[in-house]
Amino acid sequence: MQCKATPDPTNLSRSIRAGGRKSAYIYWPTNTEGSQLSTYAGMHMKLLAAALIMLAVPSFAQQATAWRFDNLTKIGDAQVSTVGKPQVVDTPIGKAIHFEGHGNTHSSDPESGNPTGDALYLNAAPLSGDTTYTLEVLFRPSSKGAPAQRFFHLQDNHSESRRMFEIRIRNNQWCLDTVGIDIHHGVEQHGVTLACDAAHLHPLDRWYVATATYDGKTLRGYIDGKLQGEIAVILEPLPPGTTSVGTRIDKRDFFTGDVHSARFTPSVLPPANFLKVPDAAKQ
Repeated sequence: MQCKATPDPTNLSRSIRAGGRKSAYIYWPTNTEGSQLSTYAGMHMKLLAAALIMLAVPSFAQQATAWRFDNLTKIGDAQVSTVGKPQVVDTPIGKAIHFEGHGNTHSSDPESGNPTGDALYLNAAPLSGDTTYTLEVLFRPSSKGAPAQRFFHLQDNHSESRRMFEIRIRNNQWCLDTVGIDIHHGVEQHGVTLACDAAHLHPLDRWYVATATYDGKTLRGYIDGKLQGEIAVILEPLPPGTTSVGTRIDKRDFFTGDVHSARFTPSVLPPANFLKVPDAAKQ
C-alpha cells in the first residue's frame, strides 16, 4: 500500500476504493486543527471496520439458497404445486410440511414404496449450474413409512440427470441413500451411497439433517454431520430443472414424515458448518 500526505482531511474517506492500486491518504494537522482529527479518524475507522466485516463474511453465507417449508404456495422464490394433500403442521421447531405415503407396497419386494401419496413440486432446482455443492435437508422420517422412500429430488428438465435423497427402513430404523446421477449423450455417471448396516441405522420419528456434498470428485452423504458413505463419481453441473419433495419426480415411492427446511450452497461446507437439528426438536 502506498502512503501520501495531503492537507485535505476529507481524503481520508478514499482510503478504500475499488480497483487499481490502493492508496492511504494521511492528514497531518496543524495545532489548531488537531481537534478535528479524532472526528475524521473515527469516521474513517468505522468505514474500514465495515469493509473488513464484509470481507470476513464467508462466501457461502452470501451465496446459499434457503427454503423454508411453512406453506403450500411459494417456497423461497419457487412456485409450488401439490400432489395429494400435504399439510402444514406445527412442530417443536416451527411449522413444517407433513407428507403421507398411501397404497400397498409389493409384499414380494422388501424395497418397495408407496405408489401414491402427498408431494410438492417446485419450479426450480437450486443446485443448477453448480460444479460443487452442499445440499442439506432438515426432516423427520416417520415409523409409518414404507420400506423405500424418495423424499427430496432435483432433476434436469430435459434428461434424467438428478440429485436425490432416499431412505430405506430396515428393522424399524432407517438409513440414508445419497444419489448423484448424470445422463449425457447416453453415458451415465452413477453415484449412489447406501449403507444400511447396524452402524448406519437411525431411530425413526426424530428430526435429522441429511447432507450431501460434492467436491468435483467425490459424492458424500451425512446424517447430523456424521459420514454415512462416499463414492467417486464425475458429475457435470445440473442444468435448470425441477424439485419434488415427498416423492420421486415420476411420482413413486412416496415419503411419510415431515420436512422443515433445506439449504443449497454452491461449495463444499465442512461438517462443522452444516445445519444442525435445533435443541427444541430434541426435547
